[in-house]
Amino acid sequence: MNVEVTPLPGIGVRKDFATRNGRRIGVVTQRDGHIELIVSKSDDPDACLASLPLTADEAAALANLLGAPQLVARLNEEHRDLPGIHTRQLPIKGSSPFDGRTLGDTAMRTRTSVSVVAVMRAGQVHPSPTPDFTITAGDLLVAVGTSEGLDAAAKILGSG
Repeated sequence: MNVEVTPLPGIGVRKDFATRNGRRIGVVTQRDGHIELIVSKSDDPDACLASLPLTADEAAALANLLGAPQLVARLNEEHRDLPGIHTRQLPIKGSSPFDGRTLGDTAMRTRTSVSVVAVMRAGQVHPSPTPDFTITAGDLLVAVGTSEGLDAAAKILGSG
């Protein structure tokens, strides 16, 4: 996928890509920090069909929604020849007792044999987090293990 980066003098930067049908989808990051999700008209890639302003938190949530499933799908593909091994996204909710605590505090590996292979935060992937990695509400942990272990990990993250 080719992402084009276009400087917008006095405004900021536009980053977008062409979809299969020729429409362009992208993000304009303005110099003042404002972010807009944009969609072009199908007959004119330079004309905006829709624009949606996003806060930094909304942009991060959208990036997590779009990025984590791709990572999980890729890991599932890599594990397809390993029966009983699954990959799952485990969200950290604001109500989690581990919001603001370290991954090691969960004792997840010891308690469930599940491995956290990455953390998606604000559109960024943090691969192979160490036990001292602090997890926060809004994070998506990408974990690998058995179905039973993943169920237990989700329960731990939700209620301790």
